[in-house]
Amino acid sequence: MQLDLPLGQPVGARADEFLVSDVNARAVQHLEHWGSWPVMAALLVGPRKSGRSLLARLFALRTGGAVVDDAERQGEVDIFHAWNQAQAEHRPLLIVADAPPPDWEIRLPDLRSRIGATPVLTLGLPDARLVASLLDYLFERREIVAGPGLIDWITRRVERSYISILGVVEALEEDAMVRQNRRLSIATARPVLTKAGLVPIGPAASMEHEGA
Repeated sequence: MQLDLPLGQPVGARADEFLVSDVNARAVQHLEHWGSWPVMAALLVGPRKSGRSLLARLFALRTGGAVVDDAERQGEVDIFHAWNQAQAEHRPLLIVADAPPPDWEIRLPDLRSRIGATPVLTLGLPDARLVASLLDYLFERREIVAGPGLIDWITRRVERSYISILGVVEALEEDAMVRQNRRLSIATARPVLTKAGLVPIGPAASMEHEGA
């Protein structure tokens, strides 16, 4: 499932979509029903590269709401005023952060109490379904043709993190440029990804790879 983000200048095919799976569906559902929020604010947290900023922009465009991104690096007084303004205007505010308090250390008592009353929406680490969807999405976006079984092969080996998935795609794209061939197979991808430390190596991994 995808959510379309109507950006003015899309980067490429499907570049303006947020992919929805079990690890982020609850957060997306909460955003879709912002009219029933207990307060006109929500805190969106999750790993970097998880699409949280994209989802926040989508939300703002669809609702006319406001967004505070990278909240830990913004002024606490500014966030405090934005939270109060959202309540006064009944205009939703989405605050994007790496993690909720106490990991996010908020020094301003009034802001701390308001964030404490704000629902927390979490984007989790990618599951196998989302890993495969992201690989397919990123390959298409970068005009890379994945051969039979390649996405499944990578999905079963790559670390479950958004950074690792991006690393895989970037390593394979760089290799495709060197080879001047944007068609990829398991045979061409295996040495690139093992050399980059993005898929496991060793006797057990080798036996599994041969069975792929």
